[in-house]
Amino acid sequence: MEEGPVMYDGLLEEVLATAAYGVLGVGLLALGFLVVDLLTPGRLGHVIWTEDGRGGAVVLAAKLLGVGAIVTTAIATSSDDLAEGLLGTAVFALIGLALSVVAFFILDWITPGRLGEVLLSGGSSPHASCWVVAATDLATAAIVSAAVS
Repeated sequence: MEEGPVMYDGLLEEVLATAAYGVLGVGLLALGFLVVDLLTPGRLGHVIWTEDGRGGAVVLAAKLLGVGAIVTTAIATSSDDLAEGLLGTAVFALIGLALSVVAFFILDWITPGRLGEVLLSGGSSPHASCWVVAATDLATAAIVSAAVS
């Protein structure tokens, strides 16, 4: 009869770990949203959902996919120690976000105009620059994910 409680203890530990990683991952996705919001003029949520700003939506989607890829890789490669795994996941995701911001500023520096404004200038037709920023975000996330693994 002792096998029952041991099995449930293991299940409970896995459920709690899953919840902890899930909360951390959602928090990091929210931070990714805030990063894009800070890099673009106006309120990003309003631009995307009210004004149909598809350029902002493309950039935000790429940022969220990138953060998700980094978090997923960090979780998959984390140690069995939950606290260490959560810390590593957070650190790697923050590195990825920081590098994507650096890449954004480099693109802003080497391209004409203010990149944040240009990204949202297309309205319902995404400006071409949003695809470059999106690709840069995804490439940066792929680099960080590969480094993590």
